[in-house]
Amino acid sequence: MTSQVPESLHAVLDRPLTVRPVAGRVGAEICPVRLSGDLPEDVVARLRGELHRHKVLFFRGQHHLDEAGLLAFARRLGDPGRVPSSGQDGGAWHTDASYTERPPRATLLQAVELPSRGGDTVWANTAAAYDALPVELRDLADRLWAHHADPSGRADHPVVRLHPETGERSLLLGGFARSIVGLSAEADSEALIRLFQDHVTRLENTVRWRWEAGDVALADNRSTQYRVVRDFGDEPRHLRRVTLAGEVPVPVVRRG
Repeated sequence: MTSQVPESLHAVLDRPLTVRPVAGRVGAEICPVRLSGDLPEDVVARLRGELHRHKVLFFRGQHHLDEAGLLAFARRLGDPGRVPSSGQDGGAWHTDASYTERPPRATLLQAVELPSRGGDTVWANTAAAYDALPVELRDLADRLWAHHADPSGRADHPVVRLHPETGERSLLLGGFARSIVGLSAEADSEALIRLFQDHVTRLENTVRWRWEAGDVALADNRSTQYRVVRDFGDEPRHLRRVTLAGEVPVPVVRRG
């Protein structure tokens, strides 16, 4: 009797994974791979390692994945949350749900319905942004905390967090960062947030992805921010989303 190889394994058994960097500091396309909940553990481990290195991974042609399939793949990487029905991923730079005590560790997006043109998503590498700061600004950022807020919640986080798996330092800000903790002057808070945020979103730290139907993006939410390019007017744009449960951000310098 011939043993049956699950369809999702064929690509990874036939050819080794190829990693193609998309930009200089962030983002890589992975192929060939057919994402599913039954990928071999060594392939899943390889994807985790590439995610730590490139911060965002892109997978073309994942048309076979429905909502259940995306969740099954997400469970191989962590504890998934609910998939929102809207699937919209925001028009301003942000780290997903940074207004919660434990922001998600990662975000998966899958292109379901796309406009005829436009609607790209741009990611920024917040670890590269931190590394590129002058040493005086790194020392300042290491000591700061920011207040993040949204109608859904609020939380204080260090402006610089330590990645729990790689030990990298990255800037934790984005559109939900409302003020710097301990500064009474609103203008001073805004100026500091803008200073560091401008370093995050420098073009050198970003990658822009032009979606095709079926594409999946996997982003490390602990070392990235992202935003939608809203140049598609009133046309529909639906991206399926899964987030993975995260940790309380660890600061470089403890408060108190």
